Amino acid sequence: MYKGSLYIVAAPSGAGKTSLVKAMVKSTPHIQMSISHTSRERRSGEQDGVNYHFTSVAAFKKMLAEGIFMEHAEVFGNYYGTSRKWVLEQINKGEDVILEIDWQGAQQIRSIMPEAVSIFILPPSKEVLHQRLVGRGQDTKDVIENRMVQAVNEMSHYKEFDYIVVNDEFDLALRDLQTIIRSKRLSIDWIECYKADLINSLVN
Repeated sequence: MYKGSLYIVAAPSGAGKTSLVKAMVKSTPHIQMSISHTSRERRSGEQDGVNYHFTSVAAFKKMLAEGIFMEHAEVFGNYYGTSRKWVLEQINKGEDVILEIDWQGAQQIRSIMPEAVSIFILPPSKEVLHQRLVGRGQDTKDVIENRMVQAVNEMSHYKEFDYIVVNDEFDLALRDLQTIIRSKRLSIDWIECYKADLINSLVN
């Protein structure tokens, strides 16, 4: 039975990671986006179980102690974690899974699943990144400046990833992401699983 691939997608805040991942999942069959657990407050328009599994700090720490998470991180004072059980269930069913996490979580995942494919999203410049953070209208000036400082630190870890996608033009960046997925799906294992009828008709 073909097992799905695990993809790690990381980026500094404001680089457009979430929009790119959502667009790719929507346009690509047999791929699921993992929904993280988080202790941060729900923003306007967000839905529990859709954007995140929202939970209290106490509940998060309890799940952490129980070993539920395959990776976790504290980002801007909030906790985030990925369910080990859910990810492995999807992979064992032959579905690909995308983890939208930070570089710390990526390090944890690679330590237990070195076969995971890691992708880092970069902005075209610091100026554009700052403009995007301001344009979201979600944070104060001080918060934005703190995010910019954190972004420089996060981007310094780009060499730890397998692929780099520069999100200058959204459609081009999306195609780059799709190309990475597509290349994995030209493997013998994937073709024999999802194109079995075609293969059998050609060789028998």
